[in-house]
Amino acid sequence: MAEPERPRTEQRMRPAPLLFEPAEAAADPEHFFDLESIEDPRELLDRATELTHAFRAATDRSVEFQAMAAAQLADPRRFDRLTTATIAERAAWTEDYAKKMVEFGRDLLRGGADRQG
Repeated sequence: MAEPERPRTEQRMRPAPLLFEPAEAAADPEHFFDLESIEDPRELLDRATELTHAFRAATDRSVEFQAMAAAQLADPRRFDRLTTATIAERAAWTEDYAKKMVEFGRDLLRGGADRQG
């Protein structure tokens, strides 16, 4: 589920630091998982492809956790439940996207025992 791009005038949230990227290396803007030091283009393509697959998998998993959290926050049984508008604002989503994420999260939570491994 792709979220429409926000106008460039809004401040962009910084991505969370990747836990396996050393802080010293992350501070160097030219450093990216040591890819810049790989000279063999075949090896570079292989390693960059591995990272691409890893990031895609991490993105998919993160979106599932976002959806489950949104569903839990919107649960009408919670005394402190949030509206989809509030969830949307908190996650920098549109309200329509937040509604979809809440439903997706509810689906995941219903089937959570089957999906989690």
